[in-house]
Amino acid sequence: MRNLTLGSTGITVPQNGFGALPVQRRTLDEAVAILRRAYEGGMTYFDTARAYTDSETKLGAAFEGMRDKIFIATKTQGRTGEKVKEDLETSLRELRTDYIDIYQLHMVDKVYAPGDGTGVYEALLEAKEAGKIRHIGVTAHKIGVAEDCVRSGLYETMQFPFSYLAGEREIELVRMCKEHNMGFIAMKGMAGGLITDSKVAMAFLEDHPDVLPIWGVQHMEELEEWLSYMDRTPALDEEMRAVIEKDKAELAGDFCRGCGYCLETCPAGIAINNCARMSLMIRRAPSAGWLGEKWQNEMKKIENCIDCHQCTRHCPYELDTPKLLRDNYEDYKKVLAGEITVE
Repeated sequence: MRNLTLGSTGITVPQNGFGALPVQRRTLDEAVAILRRAYEGGMTYFDTARAYTDSETKLGAAFEGMRDKIFIATKTQGRTGEKVKEDLETSLRELRTDYIDIYQLHMVDKVYAPGDGTGVYEALLEAKEAGKIRHIGVTAHKIGVAEDCVRSGLYETMQFPFSYLAGEREIELVRMCKEHNMGFIAMKGMAGGLITDSKVAMAFLEDHPDVLPIWGVQHMEELEEWLSYMDRTPALDEEMRAVIEKDKAELAGDFCRGCGYCLETCPAGIAINNCARMSLMIRRAPSAGWLGEKWQNEMKKIENCIDCHQCTRHCPYELDTPKLLRDNYEDYKKVLAGEITVE
């Protein structure tokens, strides 16, 4: 496993980072055990966010007293200077630390710059001067916004979805970051669960030496899989390249990445992050679980969609979510009726 340096930050870590969003779904003791095992196994970069409920609290519990041994990145969705300051103080308290290595503006919709009237960037600079944050980063889901952020020269790191399903524009974004001496952090390296072979996913990212992947880890067995690549990092071969080409062909076009930013907006209570990609899930994972009574009931909720398009407005990928839901539902009903066979 190679080490890489995140652009101008000087932060050097193994090319195998820990994404702490899923640990919010574990108990405190389970999360602490997973996080400490990640460190013992060689991971030193840990990514979390104020929006990930108690994820920061669990990192604080796991790493108190060993702050100098790891790097912590967290995020704020604050869109005013005051909110950024408030979130930062909360993050520092929950993480049990007096500084954040990389403090990121979370899922931005534009470039936040000095003098734009929001006070956001000024708050970041103030925090950096006070030693509360060491580097200023940004996360984005929309490629145009990400490109604008890189060109601005205001941020030291860019976090963006990047997997072997990436297109040329996303690959060019990685090149842009390198040209601007900006660290690139890859989220959704497994495309929200649509990529099922971690070895191929790891090999693809290893083939991009300037990209730091952060793998979302919820179970110890998942973690051990990623840690196994520390000493035996897979390299792309022809068989893997064939898997990539097959998956890219199958997943071409619009598909839901399962990020879940739309969930709280649905008046019909539809589990959009899974229902809008159900056709893919029942073909790319063991189908029995997705075809059971629980998910039949969840999919039936699509009949109650009122086309309010709240989901569309909250989708960072600008998908026509109601259409995706209905298309997936029609396909799902055909599978249940035996008109279409899946494994």
